[in-house]
Amino acid sequence: MSYQQGMHQQKVLYRADESSIQKLRSMREHFHHICRHYTNQYVRIETMDGQVFTGRIVKCDRGLLYLAVPNHGTPRAFFNPFYNQDELILTLVLYELLVITLLYT
Repeated sequence: MSYQQGMHQQKVLYRADESSIQKLRSMREHFHHICRHYTNQYVRIETMDGQVFTGRIVKCDRGLLYLAVPNHGTPRAFFNPFYNQDELILTLVLYELLVITLLYT
């Protein structure tokens, strides 16, 4: 029996409407531009879930923001040998961010 024969009819559970897709793309591009402009700057970020992170923007790529945070045993961050060992890299999804505040200029 082939894979196709064993499959049932596929049912779409959710499909975003075109206006939502365009809005998300626009927001992602806007955040990406901001984050790239402020790379290596210290920021405070608040997410839609109310979590707050303080750190240095390391990189922004493909809808993700890489934030270097102090190494205080943060469970959601990853050690990166290419950066300061006192920092861990936290990966955040751009469209989940509500507020990005520049801390130092």
